Formats: sequence, structure tokens, C-alpha cells
Amino acid sequence: MGTKHWRPLALALAALGAAALPFALPDYMVFRFTLALIWSIAILGMVTLVGISGQISFGHAAFYGVGGYLAAIVSTKAGLPIYWALPASAVFCFALGYGFGRVAARLGLWYVALATFGLAIAFPQWLKSSYLAPVTGGVQGYYLDLQGAPSFLPVSADEWWYLLSLAILLLGMALTARLIDSRTGRAMRAARDHDLAAAANGVNVAHLRALAFAWSAAFVGVAGCLAAIQLNFVAPGTYTFWMSLQLLIGLVIGGLNTVTGAIIGGLFLQFFPDLTALIGKRLSLPLFGVLLILAVMLMPNGLA
Repeated sequence: MGTKHWRPLALALAALGAAALPFALPDYMVFRFTLALIWSIAILGMVTLVGISGQISFGHAAFYGVGGYLAAIVSTKAGLPIYWALPASAVFCFALGYGFGRVAARLGLWYVALATFGLAIAFPQWLKSSYLAPVTGGVQGYYLDLQGAPSFLPVSADEWWYLLSLAILLLGMALTARLIDSRTGRAMRAARDHDLAAAANGVNVAHLRALAFAWSAAFVGVAGCLAAIQLNFVAPGTYTFWMSLQLLIGLVIGGLNTVTGAIIGGLFLQFFPDLTALIGKRLSLPLFGVLLILAVMLMPNGLA
């Protein structure tokens, strides 16, 4: 049996092993692995934006925050079940991402990066503004209550949200892999490699770049929604420029062009700070920087 036939079996076994993981770990570790899955969902969106489309964003923490605040507003303001926030964050962030990407696509790629940097700096300030404070809660933010598992399932709340996050990640990986192998994905790579040549062959570069931006924003928004539910809190200070950098670091470590790299990147972002804490908390950021430089120099395609 060739590699082509073994790979689906290996992926299925890996998914089953991941699904069984929460039943073998204490609740605290299940919580930690759930956060790792959430990081992976966000990084999965960055694979399409950076790896496939060739754009760089320093502002995706804003979409992460939009998803988080939608979870808070749906549960505390609207009084709806928290599950409504998941599709709402995907649709709303997709629309916001497409609009932002469509405007930014008229600029060069480096100007897009600068525009997203401005978005990352401005977003926390918008959340604190007196105009939006009645909706966003201002500086204090919102507290959320973690909703338990459905009554017909014999699992705890931590196990339920782990399994739901895992299901969303697996679905996202399947959709992203299908996008990459599709005609749209090939057109995105063509626009990434040479936008003028792609345009000369009939590729709508502006639309495809905006679509990649929207696709990534939807994934990051869903991740932000799940993170707010897990952490039970949203506040402007959470969604900073550093969070956007973390997404890029996880992407580079895992792999720019592969969906499985998102899993490695998520595990790295969640558990690498624990390793640096053993050496010294003040060394966390320098070690991040050194590791990122080494990753770019020695394994530009990532660990995956």
C-alpha cells in the first residue's frame, strides 16, 4: 500500500487519538490542550493568508477580538445560547475581512502589512472609546459563564469544549486543504508568485487577495470566540499587537504552506512559554526571537 493510501488512515488514527485525549487527562490539562486547539484554528487561517496568498498581516488580533466580543455580546447582551456566536463570528469576520482586504488590495503588499499594523494598534483603543463602551464594556470588558455540555452527553464541560474545538479544527483543515487544491487556491498561488502575470492570465488579483483575507479573518474570529468562552473574559488589553505576532510566530514554526503545521504552531504557542518559564520568565521574549530567527534560517518551511 502506497503513501497515498496510508495517509488517510494515519490521519484518521491521529484524529481518534486526539478525540480520546481528554478522557485520559485531568481537567486542567484538557483546558490547556483546548487552548492549543484554538491557537491552531487561528493559525490555520493564517496559512491561507500568508502561505497561500502571500500577504502579511500584523492586525489579525483585531478579528480575534471581534470573535471574542461577539461571544460576550451574544451571551450577556442578547441572552442567546453561546453557540450562536460561533457562526456569527465566522460570517461577520469574513465580511469585515473581505471589506478590509478589498480596500487594502489596491495597495502594495508592504502597504497592506502597514495597514494591518495600524489596525492592531487602533483596535484596543476603539474598544475603550466612550462611543463603543456601552457595547464593548469599555476598559473593564465582559465576564462570561462557561456553558456546560449538552445534557444528553456524558462528558464534562472541559471535555465538551475540547471535542467541539477539535471538530472545528478538523473541519477547518478539510476545508482549507480543499481550498488549496482547488482552482481558487491555484489562482491565489499564481497571484502570490507574480501578480502581473496572474492578472494577464485573467486572475482577479484584488478579489482573490480579499477572499484570502476574509477566509483567514473568519478562522481567527471563530478562534477568538472559542477563546473568550474558555477564558470567560474579554477585555481590550487582550487583543494587542503581540497577539498578532504570536500568530505569525506559530505559523512560521509550524509551516507556512501546510494545514498540519497549524497544529504544531498551536501546540508551540500554548506550551513553549512553559519551557521558557523553567529557565526564567524574563527570557521568554528573547527566546521567542532567537527561535524565530533559527526557524527562518534553518527550516523556512516549518516543522511540518
